[in-house]
Amino acid sequence: MKSVKQLAIRGAIWTIVGFGGIQILRFGNNLILTRLLEPEYFGLMALVTTIRVGLELFSDVGIGQNIVNSKRGDEPTFLNTAWSIQAIRGVVIWFLCILIAYPIAQFYNDVRLWWLIPIVTLSSVIDGFSCTSVHTLHRRMVLGKLSLYELIMQASFLSTLILLVWFYPNIWSLAIAPVIGAIYKLVSSYWLIPKYSNHFEWEPEAVKEILSFGKWMFVASTLMFAAEQTDRLVLGKILSFEMLGVYTVAYTLASIPREVIKQLSYKVIFPAISHQSDLPRPTLRAKIIRQRWLMLFTCAIVLAGLVTVGDLVVGILYDKRYAAAIWMMPILCSGIWFSLLFYTISPALLAISKPLYSAQSNFARFGIIALGVPLANYSFGVLGAIIVIAFSDVPLYIVNLYGLWQEKLTCFAQDIQTTAFFIAVLALFLAIRNHLGFGLPIQTLF
Repeated sequence: MKSVKQLAIRGAIWTIVGFGGIQILRFGNNLILTRLLEPEYFGLMALVTTIRVGLELFSDVGIGQNIVNSKRGDEPTFLNTAWSIQAIRGVVIWFLCILIAYPIAQFYNDVRLWWLIPIVTLSSVIDGFSCTSVHTLHRRMVLGKLSLYELIMQASFLSTLILLVWFYPNIWSLAIAPVIGAIYKLVSSYWLIPKYSNHFEWEPEAVKEILSFGKWMFVASTLMFAAEQTDRLVLGKILSFEMLGVYTVAYTLASIPREVIKQLSYKVIFPAISHQSDLPRPTLRAKIIRQRWLMLFTCAIVLAGLVTVGDLVVGILYDKRYAAAIWMMPILCSGIWFSLLFYTISPALLAISKPLYSAQSNFARFGIIALGVPLANYSFGVLGAIIVIAFSDVPLYIVNLYGLWQEKLTCFAQDIQTTAFFIAVLALFLAIRNHLGFGLPIQTLF
């Protein structure tokens, strides 16, 4: 039997390799699609995807987290009950999308949304019937197999998307592709673990446990959506869909380090801490801090590099329609450091069954975006809105820090030291760039 540390190390390697491969595929796919389609289409799809994700998070009861964290997470009855809840939830989401499609189309003054929303969110129904085998692999930390599976699924989806857009370069190809991708996942999820399947079952005790844990996950997930997706909803109203598409390209590239850490947070850090959550708090805190050093130092170097050269990459790879993404990129990258501090420690609060702190953290970020972005855009234009979005993770981090202090898991001293290291590395990289004659990343603004 491998130790939790060995499983975590192996899981981290596989997660980085698998997710890194997925990001490379997405990046290549993005380059191809931006040449075949208008920026407006990316803005429309960003808005539709935000609405779909929002309804999924508003109805989230933490099925995956329950399976990973529960002592009954390997029992067939518990798994089948969880699957049943998941399937019902998917159908409900789609019906809600049908109901809200018309008012949303009216609000954003685009009749295409009336049809795009029901088509894209049909994938939620299909996803709901997918096997819980993926969550079981998370629980067992069999992340090599899981990473390979996700890489194959992503490659299948993206190749299908490119073929559709190649023959039919319109918004409807972007809408249909997620539905086809959901079908791929549905079928393949029943092949992941031999002799593993789900069927409808409803055990009251399992339902009670899932919903008891899920009531806080619902709050946390709802506010997570508000925190992470409100920017697109607000920008979709105050900017054109074309500018929203440009912002989406810049944000997607800038968020790569955050997405990698989020994957590690969910797939490695959370299950690893869950296995040790019964330890005394000082012992658990010492273990977390010891393992966190390497992650933060590595992230600091990677993020500093992305801030330094990200604008050059955008300028080389994208055409003049995406020129605004050049100056957006370094600004958005700079604020991601606080996300990295948050996601490398926030799973500890979830593992000790304290998801309320996550909800409070996300509410703080939501407040900054919902109020700050429109005001900043009114006073300083698009630049002001982007700066507010870039540093909206600061309140997220501060509130989470309070929760860690309350639960005797604080790591503030470590955060100060690694932040100083990040600033020093960034200053060095910028000095080297300037010395080589490339100026500063935001020079296009002047």
